[in-house]
Amino acid sequence: MRVKNHYYCVIAGLPELIPDQTKLRFSPEEFKEYLYEELKESDFELIKTLYLTHDHCNLLNLLQKNDEAFDPLGNYSNEFLEEAIKEPEKLPSYMEKFVHAFKNESPLHEKLSWENQLTWEYYRYVTELKNTFLSEYFRFEWNLKNVMTGLMTRKYDRSVEGELVGEDMLTHSIRKSHAKDFGIANEFPEVELLISVSEKTDLLEREKEIDLLKWKHIDQLNTFNYFTIEVILGHVLKTEMVNRWLQLDEESGREMFKQLLNDMKNSFKFPIEFNINGRKGLHKRKS
Repeated sequence: MRVKNHYYCVIAGLPELIPDQTKLRFSPEEFKEYLYEELKESDFELIKTLYLTHDHCNLLNLLQKNDEAFDPLGNYSNEFLEEAIKEPEKLPSYMEKFVHAFKNESPLHEKLSWENQLTWEYYRYVTELKNTFLSEYFRFEWNLKNVMTGLMTRKYDRSVEGELVGEDMLTHSIRKSHAKDFGIANEFPEVELLISVSEKTDLLEREKEIDLLKWKHIDQLNTFNYFTIEVILGHVLKTEMVNRWLQLDEESGREMFKQLLNDMKNSFKFPIEFNINGRKGLHKRKS
């Protein structure tokens, strides 16, 4: 059994999250660099898994020639991805598989957009990782997205085909069941709350409720984790949500920001000597 690394100073020294009107006091890129410097290499590889979704955007932009702005939070540079499209074996296995399929115009999953196909492969990849926190969190997020998709397509009388990502008992129920909860309440009890969320007319309000569900699930998964990589993974996921909300809706972003700060203060002490803003307590990258 692999012994977990403990990051007492790192977790105590996580960037202090204090709202500053419309922007964070540290950039997402700085936070990622901080973790790169502080974590064991094997643990930072898990962190990189969370940033792969940014690589997805950059990869799709290149493959589909969308001419969108490059997302700097990904793990790979634009130049690396351009080369990787020519030699996909440089990429994680699921991305390599996807690039081959795209170049050969041979979809991995019929009826799905290329974006949804890549999402399917990513969820399968990350839920098969040996880290329990990551596999359980992303299984939850996967189910959450599919249930919400089923509810919204039903609400607007649209076909669910081509929208659901994955093929399991839950997606089968969403496709076939006429029950209000798709008959999955025992398997996925959050469906009851999602039914209520789906009835909201305000898009931002719906999105906030969904993110808060993810937030609570992160807390549940980390109930008995102390100073391990799982705590940091949860912090990264929450920070990603906060960053997204600061871009989408300033007031909601500040509210979630305060909640994240409160969560962290309730769990850990933040000695001033570990404050990232003062650059104290930083160490060289651990090997």
